Amino acid sequence: MSKTKNTFGRRLKSMLRVDSRRMFTMKFVYIMVGICLVMPILILVMTTMMDGSVSVNPQTGEETVIEGFDNVWQIIGSVSEENSSQQGDMSSAMSMTAMCNINLLYFIVSVVVCIFVSDDFRSGYAKNLFTVRSKKSDYVISKTIVCFVAGALMVIAFIIGSLIGGKIAGLPYEMSGFNVTNLIMCFISKVLLISAFVPIYLVMSVIAKSRAWLSILLSMMVGMFLFMMIPMLTPLNATAMNVLLCIVGGIVIGTGFGAISNQILKKSSLV
Repeated sequence: MSKTKNTFGRRLKSMLRVDSRRMFTMKFVYIMVGICLVMPILILVMTTMMDGSVSVNPQTGEETVIEGFDNVWQIIGSVSEENSSQQGDMSSAMSMTAMCNINLLYFIVSVVVCIFVSDDFRSGYAKNLFTVRSKKSDYVISKTIVCFVAGALMVIAFIIGSLIGGKIAGLPYEMSGFNVTNLIMCFISKVLLISAFVPIYLVMSVIAKSRAWLSILLSMMVGMFLFMMIPMLTPLNATAMNVLLCIVGGIVIGTGFGAISNQILKKSSLV
């Protein structure tokens, strides 16, 4: 009677099946996806209503004019040559459009990753898993893939919400400096860039283990250093090169930080 070999592919498939079931039966994930869908609708409607209004600082008397979005696509990104000028403007005054856009989503994804992983350590699932069958490398790869899918769904939900919100707010969909092909490449790049952030958040999660608050805090701090690369890698006038850069970045960062996560799990207590 032949014994079935417990190969890497078989182990990973089993781990992915378990993680997928656990991830996509969590109500929290669907709540987060729903928030990502509603968020751009509220942002676009509210900023359009407030556009042109003036606020006065009672201490200095300085007036600030609130500027809304000129078109729907501003909540998704900016044309690459505009990025440098926008960063210069941000030094003098942080506009609503510079703060309230899809780039904030890369921080929100960290909450999903950290809570999902911390639940493994808090419930004792991780310790039991490694004791019984799985290798730590299988765990890291599976978590990275499943969390990437969840993050991608959040980005897609935000894009859909932006299209709906623009319609409700009555904003134009005109494309200046880019075309439909560029826009599609931009969408793809936004989704693929999640793969570069998830492995980083996973490292913070295995460091903090059951302390979700600590892993979220660490993820936010590290994510801040990468924030400025998001508009540069995923502009509205993105090309196939931007997509390729996001793929390569995801692979390189995923491999490097995945190895770090693996070593942390091997050398630390699973509690």
